[in-house]
Amino acid sequence: MSISQGGLFRRRQRLGKYRIEKRLAVTGFAAVYEATDPILGVRVALKVPHAGHPGEDLSAEFKKEVRLAARLAHPHILPIRDANFIDGRFAIITPLGQGTLGDRISHRLRLETVLDFTEQMLEAVAYAHALRVIHCDLKPENFILFPDNYLRLADFGIARVALRTVRASGSGTLGYLAPEQAMGRPTYRSDVFSLGLIIYRMLTGQLPEWPFDWPPPGFARLRQRVPPEFVAMLRKAIALKPTQRFADAGAMLAEFQRLRVRTQAWATGKRRKRQPERTGPSWHEIRWRQFRRRFGRVLETRFECRQCQGPVAETMQACPWCGCADRFLVGETAMPSQCSRCDRGMKLDWRYCPWCYGAGYDDATEREYSDKRYTARCTNRRCKRKLLMPWMRYCPWCQTKVRRRWKIPGGDGRCDSCSQGVLHEFWSWCPWCATRLEN
Repeated sequence: MSISQGGLFRRRQRLGKYRIEKRLAVTGFAAVYEATDPILGVRVALKVPHAGHPGEDLSAEFKKEVRLAARLAHPHILPIRDANFIDGRFAIITPLGQGTLGDRISHRLRLETVLDFTEQMLEAVAYAHALRVIHCDLKPENFILFPDNYLRLADFGIARVALRTVRASGSGTLGYLAPEQAMGRPTYRSDVFSLGLIIYRMLTGQLPEWPFDWPPPGFARLRQRVPPEFVAMLRKAIALKPTQRFADAGAMLAEFQRLRVRTQAWATGKRRKRQPERTGPSWHEIRWRQFRRRFGRVLETRFECRQCQGPVAETMQACPWCGCADRFLVGETAMPSQCSRCDRGMKLDWRYCPWCYGAGYDDATEREYSDKRYTARCTNRRCKRKLLMPWMRYCPWCQTKVRRRWKIPGGDGRCDSCSQGVLHEFWSWCPWCATRLEN
């Protein structure tokens, strides 16, 4: 097996029994991949330190930290399924989530969701603190999302190795690090500081930065969403002086649980004063329901938009409801593989991604798979298979640009910009070229 430049694995390469599906993240000392375990028939997350890092002087410490993480048994801490040397590379295998809190935090969160996430985060860190373990790298990207908004905290123990890398790099960006932690003196109160920053950002959409003057950016938004007692709790958590913060996450959890019901009641009362009570679904939900009933099966809208939660298909280049075009798809593809660039589904015998333009995949299987969705043909005379599915932008066999103007069965609208089929009665944006529709 050959490793790509920089020691990173490519899609469909193998590490022992695991087949790499796509790269999820790359940090300063490791890469995280989505991989398939062919024996168990499940997908897992595979964390592999970069080749040659950590060095020999850190290998013993790295193993010790993995053993530490394996001892932490809590519902909101990501368990380690295995940690071993595979084909000469150290690898850590964990359950695969649906993303991270970092993916969700860039969009507005309901207060109830913020409170649920806050309690889960505090419970995980409080458990670790009770066992005298400091995480040292609390940030949204280390909270893994599972179905039903279930959070699990990852990178316990390994964070100490990462912190050494951060300190040695001379980086001037604190991010979610407490000031004393950035100087190499972390305590339980450092984790409390990081938790406070994460909660503040979930509520306001803004991350306070050095020198952490009060009030920080977004303070007006914070006061609109939570009562003064909750604001005081956050101010104590992100106090510049460690001695002014909660002693540990357990103390902060106790204060949060005391305030949670009061916070929900305060927010509910404020909403009732501001607007009449809703008696049924919103007009958005009614329109989406009508759309799914008429066109959901035809367009295969099994995904939803990350920004507006409207129904979308992975064939689309933008959300037809809100126009979002940047990584807007939320859902699982029904196809057996995914493009490493756009994350859209691919069949194993496709040599090119039909949804985005880029380098081909040399590891496509020689076996030819049939599919009833092949309803058109490539116009390139040299193309050997020619089979196309609706809304493909490029031929998956020869990468020829598809010039066909696709029509939506049951719909007769066309986009004025790209001439592809659209539904003027439902959509505000063309999902194929991201152009605003004239309704």
